[in-house]
Amino acid sequence: MPDTAATPLADSNDTLDPLGDADKGLVKNRAKVGSARPSSLLYTYGPGAIMDLPSFSVMPAGLDDWEPIWRRREVVPTILEPRLLNVVRMHLGPQVDALRPFPWQPKRGSLSTEGSDLGLPARVFPQWFRCTGCDYLGPLPRFTYSNTHPFRPDLAQFTHKPCPGRGGRGRREGAPAVPAPHLLTCTNGHLDEFPYALWVHRGRKCPNAENPDLKMRDANVGKSVGATIICQSCNATRGMAEAQGAQGRLKLPQTCRGRHPHLGAFFPDCPAQPALIMVGASNLWFPSTQSIIVMPRSDAEQKEALADHLRVELGIEQIRQFADQIPVIRALAGARSIDITGVTDEDISAAVADVLAPPESEEAREERRANWDPIELLIPEWRYLQKPALFPGQQNDMGLMVTEMSRGTELHPRIKRVVGVNRMKRVNAVLGFTRLDEMDRVNDVASRLVELTCNGKPSWVPATEDRGEGIFLQLDLDAVAQWERRVEASAIWNGHREAHRRNFARRFSETAAAINPDTRLPGPRYWLVHTLSHILIREMAMYSGYGAASLTERIYAWREAPGREAAAGLLLCTTASDSEGTLGGLVALSEPEKLQSIVLSAVRRASRCSSDPVCAQRTPSDPEDFLHGAACHTCCFASETSCEKANRFLDRRFLLDLPTANGPAVPGFFGSYGR
Repeated sequence: MPDTAATPLADSNDTLDPLGDADKGLVKNRAKVGSARPSSLLYTYGPGAIMDLPSFSVMPAGLDDWEPIWRRREVVPTILEPRLLNVVRMHLGPQVDALRPFPWQPKRGSLSTEGSDLGLPARVFPQWFRCTGCDYLGPLPRFTYSNTHPFRPDLAQFTHKPCPGRGGRGRREGAPAVPAPHLLTCTNGHLDEFPYALWVHRGRKCPNAENPDLKMRDANVGKSVGATIICQSCNATRGMAEAQGAQGRLKLPQTCRGRHPHLGAFFPDCPAQPALIMVGASNLWFPSTQSIIVMPRSDAEQKEALADHLRVELGIEQIRQFADQIPVIRALAGARSIDITGVTDEDISAAVADVLAPPESEEAREERRANWDPIELLIPEWRYLQKPALFPGQQNDMGLMVTEMSRGTELHPRIKRVVGVNRMKRVNAVLGFTRLDEMDRVNDVASRLVELTCNGKPSWVPATEDRGEGIFLQLDLDAVAQWERRVEASAIWNGHREAHRRNFARRFSETAAAINPDTRLPGPRYWLVHTLSHILIREMAMYSGYGAASLTERIYAWREAPGREAAAGLLLCTTASDSEGTLGGLVALSEPEKLQSIVLSAVRRASRCSSDPVCAQRTPSDPEDFLHGAACHTCCFASETSCEKANRFLDRRFLLDLPTANGPAVPGFFGSYGR
């Protein structure tokens, strides 16, 4: 990962050992072992995830271990965005006072050393390794770590010395070791090493040795699937295939030790039953993140941002000490590089009062969290985009610049508005993660959200700022409402609803009973806007200069409800977290003639699929539980980095009139447009 704008993974403090928990008291190694982009650390390899390196795997540590790294800077950078911070506080508690970027600093030149003392702390995990030379299976202290080349972190590895080799062929220089692939996890997010010694001896100790040597041998072709564990002392053997499936789970330990490797701690008395999981499994780590598009702030939000800035930079105790001395607060703020130019004494007094105000009661916060809907983050963005009169007076320091575009004369009349997003900024924050089951919303079964700190009350959370560009399209709201009512009465929609109930129960397995699946099924208008978004992503990738995986969607599609108006629109954008923006190739497509041509071409492509008529007539029926209709990899599916719903809730029949195998056809929103 040679990207110069990446965040290094390094161990940089006295409380965290890069070799994990197994070598306390030994000489510590501070070498850099790899790098990753901020976006991947947020969505793919955040705290608690397992990150594959060329020769072994590491787990980014919890936020407690980040603190000694940040203390190397007099001023810790923060991302000021009150709207997102308020949501984080609602979920994690009022003690959260900041959003922080990852500990990284850009270099002035290829040979400069700025930021070399920063990095993301990580510990080796799993800590059981298998020798590739002799199949020896053992804990990390039985292997030798080396990382001697200062500019080649990819050469870091563990070796088995001395390695006898297979069949008596010795390897005195040692053989490389690789992580053992089996782990134990539970629905409460705990993760532990697999107990190989107990497994091979069927829950008992070896009769011939206290700590017997083990070997892990791969099954030969034609024999049982998976590896076999062999005890060198008593010759006991047992295949790992036995541990798989529902029956295999009954043979595993029935109590969870409550281990959180990213925190280096155990939390006993976990009632969940452990399950076998592989190191590279897709359900090993599901991040719980929230993101917003930064909009120009209202006066109230500006005051709230000032209060957040004072709280982070000055601290509550210092503010309390000088609360009635505004000139002193001004001086302290100036010393901490807080820009208060043009801020009145009354505004500062209000910000101080906000900092010192008593926090919301825990009961009120819990009630607000239980009733929270992620749509609440989208409503301010939708409302701003409905007011073109505000666009000329937009505040560019917020990172947003939008332009109301003319509609092409040949653009379908049901696409009512086009807005070019010349510049935009998106802020993303990670609140925690889950294992085995992904939570549909971050407030679903909140007790399952794995904490990022040992005490479960972080004072800050990691966040990133992405800058880029995009195009916003708005559909005719009245036409959408009429179309939606017709679709909801159709047999196709009933099939989707029943499939979603089956899928929800299976996908969330042990935690599905706590949630009504019908409250998690997006309405037909979401399917409509989502499908339109996907076909446009595929088409715009051919004209914008960006790959399809670089384009992302933000869907605004909900019915009118108390406190919010109806919405039906989409924002297609491309952003980068390690640059000042993008190149303008996407927003250029909002020009009337270009856009109407792209939309027409996208719809024409969507009207036909090489898998038709199978694709065009696909409707789930019991026991099927897939969450799409007339959609597949050929016509609609997009990259996982582009889709906010993992290619679920898509159906071309909601866009266009397509043939139906059984029953009446569902009306396409755009009819036979493009044919």
